[in-house]
Amino acid sequence: MTVERAAELLSTARRAVALTGAGVSAESGIPTFRGEGGLWAKYDPVKVSSIDTFLADPASYWRVSRDRGRVALAAKPNPGHLALAELEAAGRLVALITQNTDGLHQDSGSKRVIELHGSGRKVVCLDCGRVEPRSEVQERLDVEMPPRCRQCGGTRLKPTVVLFGEPMPAAAVQEAFELARNADVILVVGSSLVVYPAAEVPLVALRAGARMIVVNAEPTPFDRFAHVVIHGRSGEVLPHLAALTGG
Repeated sequence: MTVERAAELLSTARRAVALTGAGVSAESGIPTFRGEGGLWAKYDPVKVSSIDTFLADPASYWRVSRDRGRVALAAKPNPGHLALAELEAAGRLVALITQNTDGLHQDSGSKRVIELHGSGRKVVCLDCGRVEPRSEVQERLDVEMPPRCRQCGGTRLKPTVVLFGEPMPAAAVQEAFELARNADVILVVGSSLVVYPAAEVPLVALRAGARMIVVNAEPTPFDRFAHVVIHGRSGEVLPHLAALTGG
């Protein structure tokens, strides 16, 4: 009855908001960062994905990012992404806040997507400010390490994602918390809820009186606060949820 109860909450909500994490895209073949098989089980995140390390040695970042970028660029939205887009199109969600940087929510048709950790689809030159698609930089990585800016020749080409030690995008954070404060339902999908300030979003919603639905393969620290908890794959649970709500 948990999916049915979640459907009831979404069907009566007027300002429901979703928060998604890496678990949603794992079903599209993009490895998660934490947990068994996650990227941080293989690499020290501070060494390979911090702004200080990047500025000191961009090649060290790109050698790790090369393979992950190839996978992310080839990935396609899965049924979980598509169901969230359906829920928005049906008026069941007013917005989607995501910790992911892969752009798959936009590819699936979601319109109002707030990216808390930036976007991996673009690369910016920190020397001259030129922006180009990640796909174009990806093509050069097998022959050029680190990749060079096509405008100024600099080697400080950085994906527009938030690295460790960098501030979160202020406008996105502000919008996310404003949505949380006004939400009557917060749907959390595929997030471990251990990374802040993203994990603060559902807490803000709860303090404002929202009801929380958690859909995640593993238990989260916030399960005890949720009104509905569904431990399952988002690609299986969300299409069922969308169907029950008419999404």
